[in-house]
Amino acid sequence: MVLFNVDEDYFECHEAMEELWLEEGRSALYQGLLQAAVGLHHWRNDNYSGAVKLFVQAENKLSVYPEVAMGLDLRQLRADMARCLSLLRAHMERSTSSDEPAKPPAFRAFRLIVKDAVLQSLADALAVIPPSQRLHHGD
Repeated sequence: MVLFNVDEDYFECHEAMEELWLEEGRSALYQGLLQAAVGLHHWRNDNYSGAVKLFVQAENKLSVYPEVAMGLDLRQLRADMARCLSLLRAHMERSTSSDEPAKPPAFRAFRLIVKDAVLQSLADALAVIPPSQRLHHGD
């Protein structure tokens, strides 16, 4: 939550989520969440087709889950990804149908909305720790 919502470090979020994904038996829920993070990473780095691809994959994975799962508001996450997809697809269509380069949509991050009070309090406690102390590269 902190890597995604506070740090907006989508690459590190992907790394952490991938570890969880592997530890938890390759859960489609974890995979969808990490794909949402990678979609934002690609968009921020102007890789629009990569962002679209990852958001579509995340939507497909998360579509089978209820509105709230693991304390997260998946309904809002799906809506946020749909908004991003709409902007990015429109940009890509304009880019291919015009001789002039289309102005890309400004990067607009979204948050993972936490519905579980315990999860939110744990994330809040973790957020006050400096990132250099939170992240244990190589562990």
